[in-house]
This record gives sequence, structure tokens and C-alpha cells, in this order.
Amino acid sequence: MKRYLCVLTALLAAFGMQVCAANRELPLIQNIKAYESVSLNGPWNYIVDVQEEGYYNYRMKPTSSGFFLNAKPQKPEDLIEYDFDKAPTMQIPSDWNTQDERLFFYEGTIWFKKNFTAKKTPGCRSILYFGAINYDSHIWVNGKEVGHHVGGFTPFNYDVTDLLEGKNFVIVKADNKRHAEDVPTQIFDWWNYGGITRDVRLVSVPATYIEDYNLQLEKAETKARTREISFSARLNHSEAGQKVRVCIPELRIDQQFTTDADGRVEGSLKVSAKKISLWSPMNPRLYQVLISLGATTIRDEIGFRTIEARGKKILLNGQPIFLKGVCIHNERPYGGGRANNSKDARTLLTWAKELGCNFVRLAHYPHHEEMVREAERMGIMVWSEIPVYWTIDWTNPATFENAKQQLTDMIRRDHNRANVIIWSIANETPHSAERDTFLGNLAIHARSLDDSRLISMAMEVSGASDYVNRLSDNMHKYVDVVSFNQYVGWYRDVNDASKMKWEIPYDKPVIVSEFGGGAKYGFHGKKNQRWTEEFQENLYKENLEMLEKIDGLAGTTPWILKDFRSPRRVLPDVQDYYNRKGLISDMGEKKKAFYVMRDWYKNK
Repeated sequence: MKRYLCVLTALLAAFGMQVCAANRELPLIQNIKAYESVSLNGPWNYIVDVQEEGYYNYRMKPTSSGFFLNAKPQKPEDLIEYDFDKAPTMQIPSDWNTQDERLFFYEGTIWFKKNFTAKKTPGCRSILYFGAINYDSHIWVNGKEVGHHVGGFTPFNYDVTDLLEGKNFVIVKADNKRHAEDVPTQIFDWWNYGGITRDVRLVSVPATYIEDYNLQLEKAETKARTREISFSARLNHSEAGQKVRVCIPELRIDQQFTTDADGRVEGSLKVSAKKISLWSPMNPRLYQVLISLGATTIRDEIGFRTIEARGKKILLNGQPIFLKGVCIHNERPYGGGRANNSKDARTLLTWAKELGCNFVRLAHYPHHEEMVREAERMGIMVWSEIPVYWTIDWTNPATFENAKQQLTDMIRRDHNRANVIIWSIANETPHSAERDTFLGNLAIHARSLDDSRLISMAMEVSGASDYVNRLSDNMHKYVDVVSFNQYVGWYRDVNDASKMKWEIPYDKPVIVSEFGGGAKYGFHGKKNQRWTEEFQENLYKENLEMLEKIDGLAGTTPWILKDFRSPRRVLPDVQDYYNRKGLISDMGEKKKAFYVMRDWYKNK
């Protein structure tokens, strides 16, 4: 749903609570890490609040004396039944499930508090930035609410300039309870890690700053002598006459643009085709880009490439490419827990490279920004997805607005990343007219924000007979790439693989976005014994032979790189709350199927 500042604002006012006169949330600032900032990562005090007494009174009405005040007794007789300063601490960013063993299965509310020192800087604005909080969060600074955010995987930022007092505190109410109207909905096959799961920063920006900018290489004829890079930028408010300068030193580009009445600039940067080196998996070339407004210069590293679908082929820089991929969850490489740093990203992506991948599907929600940037540096293309997963509340307008906002923020954060080639809007959604309207509008919105990439989604297949897999989905007209999940060998007999026929009646490239089966590392037996490495190994052999027969196959992303935690996987001594479909165990050990997939990719 569209971000809103205070839920139940009228009730809060009625009960005497401080209410915000306006939403302090700002549109997401592109490349916010390029500005001067102070990290608020590190130890935060936390209070587990099972019944949300820090927010509601005993009649479930918002209270005027909640935990957000960080109150202290002023007289000996004062009754205050909490104390953040005496509460335990937890490292942020993290998930609470793996930080405190008592909270392993916990879903509910936890309060977090961090003290920090900061003063108002003349001529600058102070922006409080969160990389992600799962799922429903309220934020206060010095006892005053600054915002309410819904969604567990995308960043958001608030203007807190006038609230800073030198010595300050920020309090976060994080609630990861699941609801039918949420995105994702109540049931999903991954761990519902709660908490402040990504970086927190206090960022200083000038009063007038570049809110968003975009550089994309335009498509051109193969033998074109000159290439064109489209450039656009938007200020944080409407103001004409501001000078925006773009420099790419290595390409000898140095151009100046003037904002229009809406505070926007648009134009093109021309460069010799011989001078520019295009980004690709074999050549992950990034250029230093400097974008200046007044005395402020934003630095970024950007690669230039084109991606398109033509007939049944995917073309990178005008040349056909096969996407040798794998699905990855945003979970730490060794054991469970939310991955949230570049070291985690490098380990996971190095395993993908060892598998032979040039492509990863980051399932089933936007991963942390360093995952995308590290993949870009390593030459790995990316499918990025929002958590419209399984059975969403298709007829609820607030649910649609929620999904739309998550899609918007995913694209706003990463639209300058050369390696992101696919925006995905859904996974395994049941067909209905309401679903088609919901997803169709998401696809239209994604294209309106960024028409330089491909749109896809993971569809389902339906069998017309016992041995025919037929793809029939009304969403085919909205996507550039037809992608689907299938589990022959796991949810139906592996012996059926050689008999299967595929009917895909669309003149578009095909990605098999999921296939595979489970195995426990180190458990061996015959190839027909479920959960053994031999069973998974044989399943992969049979599936790969089957997939070779699909007309228009342009890529695969088997499910999944490594085992990951899921509350749906309860079989003792085998699953133990892990989905065991990984090609690598939860402790980084490669299973036999890993080598089957690696050898197949060597020949693609």
C-alpha cells in the first residue's frame, strides 16, 4: 500500500498521542550511500513485546505513553514498566531469529532503540535511511513519530532534520506477523526473519539534491559508429534553472544540463562505439560516473549494455545469450539467518560462478543492495523479484498498492545496475481474472518506470494429458520472457521426464525458472531412494535431458543454490526446518547434483 505515516491517526489524536502533521517519508534517494553519512549499525537495545503493550493499552487502543517515548522515572513513585537502557542488545543489521535462540520461531513485535549523536548542519537535511525492516515498522526520533512503513525487503528514508537535538535516540517498532492482505501473504516457503535486517544510516544531503538519476545505453545498429547514452535526473523539488553536470572521464564525456520547471533534466550523451566497452559476463566493465549539482558531486560506477528479447532469443548487446542461472535466497551462506553484507554476497555468488552461472534469480523478493552490486562487479546478470507469491489478496486495493510500492522501490534502487536484466512481478500465482488484472497493472507500472529491461514472472504449467506440459497464461501478453516452474521428478515421477512433451504457444524466449528436488548432504543410497544425493543427482540428469527438448529455451535457474530455512519443512533428521533442494548444503558442502549441473553448463 502507498506508504503512510500513521495508522489510526484519528484514534491517536483522540487518545492524546503525538500525531504527525505530515508524512516525513521522502521518495527513495538514488544511490544514497554516495552522500556523507553516519552508520547507525551496531548494538541496539531490544524489548520483546508479545502483546504490544508498548503501543496499545489493555483495551487495544493506542496509548499516549508507549515505549516510543523512552520514558524515565522523574520521581521515586513514577511507574514505568520498561527500560531500554537495561534491555539486552542485538547487532543491527540482523534478524532476531538467529540472534536470540528464544526468538527462533517468534513472529510478533520487538522494539529497538539506538542512541546517537548528531546536530543540524546549516544548509543540509538529515535523512534517516533503513535498508529494510521486516515487515510492519513504526519509527520515532526523540519521541516523535516520523513514519510507518509496510514491506520487508525494500529501503525507505525519512527527513528528520528538525528533530535532531545533539544527543538523540531512534526507536523502531518492528512487527513481522503475517496477514492475508500482506505481500507476501500468510503462507510462503521461506523463513519469516524479523527485525531491522539491513543497514541503518543517518545521511546528510543538501537542501536541494538529485533525488534520482538514470543512465542507459540506447540500442543501436551493430555497425553504428556512435553510441548514445540516455540521461535523466530529477531534483527533490520543482525548480528551474539548476545546472546538472555529468562526467564520465574515461569516455571523455562532460556535459551540463539545465533543469526545467519540474526540476528535471533529460538528454543524451554521445560516445564513439570504439571507445565504449560494453558490460557483459565476460567483461563486467564499470565506468566511474560523476553527477554534480552545485558543490555536491555524486559518484557511481555504472556499466553500459543493452538487453532485449527478439523472437525466442534473449540478446545481450545485440548477441544471443543463454542464461546459465540458479535461484538464490537472501540467506547467509553458512547456516540460516538473513544475509546482509558484501561478504555474504561474495560467498554465495562465488558458489554460483563455480556452478558455471552467468545469471542468478534473486528469489522471491528484492535482496540487499550489495548482493546486486557484487553480482555486477563479478559479471553475473540478475533477475530481481517482488514477493507477489502464491495466493495474494487479488481484490484488495491496499494489497495492490503495497505490491506496486515494493516494485517501485526495487526499480528505483537498482535501475542503474547494468546486470539487472529482468524485473519479475510474481511467482506461481493461481489463475483468475482478478489475478490477471492485478499482475497486468504491475507489469504496466514496471514498464512505465523502466522500459530498458525485460519483464517476466514465474508461471505454472498445466497438463493437457499425462505427458504433456502446456503453458497457458493470460499474462503472456505482458511479459517479454516466458518463465515457468516445473518439478518433474519431485512432485511427479522422475521416470516421466523422458516422456514429457512441452507446448509453449508463444513466440518468446523461455526460461525454466525452477526445477529440482531435495537431498540431504552426505545421505547416500540408490537413485530411487528419496532424500539421497543419488536421487537428486539422477533427477537432475533426467530433467536436463528433458529440458533440452524445449523449443526456445533461453535459460534455466534450478531451485536452488543452497539449502535454506523454511517452517514448512518439518521432517526430522532430514529437513529439520530446512528446504533441502539446494545444490549446496546449509553449511556450504556441494552435493552430487551440483556437478551434474556444472557439467551441463560447461557445454552451453
